[in-house]
Amino acid sequence: RTSQPVVLGYVFDRSGVRTYAALRSDRAPTMTRPSAAAAIFLLLLPQAAAFAPAVPPSGAAFVRRPAADRGMCDRAAAAAAAVAAASVRPLRMSDWSDFAYDDPDEDDPLASDDFIPADENDTQEYKAVVGSSLESPEIDWDGEPLFVPQGSVLPLTEDNVQAVLAACRQEIGTMFGYSAENRGVGITGGVDFVELDGPTVVLHIKGRFWHQRTTVLDRVGAYIIGRIPEVIDVTVADEWELTDEANDMAL
Repeated sequence: RTSQPVVLGYVFDRSGVRTYAALRSDRAPTMTRPSAAAAIFLLLLPQAAAFAPAVPPSGAAFVRRPAADRGMCDRAAAAAAAVAAASVRPLRMSDWSDFAYDDPDEDDPLASDDFIPADENDTQEYKAVVGSSLESPEIDWDGEPLFVPQGSVLPLTEDNVQAVLAACRQEIGTMFGYSAENRGVGITGGVDFVELDGPTVVLHIKGRFWHQRTTVLDRVGAYIIGRIPEVIDVTVADEWELTDEANDMAL
């Protein structure tokens, strides 16, 4: 026998607020046949208990909340729902108006336009296809090349130097970028006539070479002197053109 209420669970009122229902027992239970309403309540009780917290709130007994409390709960729930709705941001499509591609590496001019050199072991046809995307070094002389064997004696004139230099571009052409095959592996170098300074031929070296530029100048100089013996020296207008730095920075 006890005078404390026994908490059976909680039910939902019409407003949807959960309230604990207490069944007070002031007398010892008796074995009586339950009414139909009590039987239905007892059948639904386990289902309602499934939604209840594992431990009920503290206190000896809980009764139906007053209407004023239920109204406050309703208003609090509505306010929380409004805050949650305001915090939800609508999905938007990405804005690509400022989309731009990355610039190529400025330290490697051959990286422009996504140029990828062919390998030296690739076929000549493939090298030519790759090299066709790069322009050939310009030649500022439109005369015919003069092919003569080494040991020939040609007079020292500007036209003869230009003609022999044109032949040199072809005979040792593997050093230059005048062919698409060579440009395909990254060789874009060329050589131009600048002037005659007495018996000295002044040249301009440009572009990128596989060989050191000093080696290129020596080969060209030997070719010219071997056919025009009056030439005593072949040099460049600017010594910086012979440096590795100039070669690395060339297109």
